[in-house]
Amino acid sequence: MIVAGLGFSSAATPDSLRAAFDAAAAGHDVTALATVADKDGHPALVAFVESLDLSLHLIAPADLAGQPTLTCSIRSRATYGTGSVAEASALAAAGPGARLLSPRQISDDRLATCVLAIGGQT
Repeated sequence: MIVAGLGFSSAATPDSLRAAFDAAAAGHDVTALATVADKDGHPALVAFVESLDLSLHLIAPADLAGQPTLTCSIRSRATYGTGSVAEASALAAAGPGARLLSPRQISDDRLATCVLAIGGQT
């Protein structure tokens, strides 16, 4: 399973999410999306998810804390207890043993981030 984790500002647009996703997903067969549950219903997220044929995993904020992230946003750390909502969401949704495939990608307008995680391989 390859999960695209999304993090985004309240000012993000569907184009913000698309740009970050396209940069992160290039050359990969993404099977699901993930983000923190309190972003559920955000108009940009709703429109973006509707444009894809992928399931969306909503991760409880408490499940983000403690996920090992490569980057650290002060805002994400203060709000969710993790350095990156995108990275922590992707890892949590991909399951035990998951790992990030690459650094997170940032949309040109800097309102959205996306990173891929692959589920634990046995």
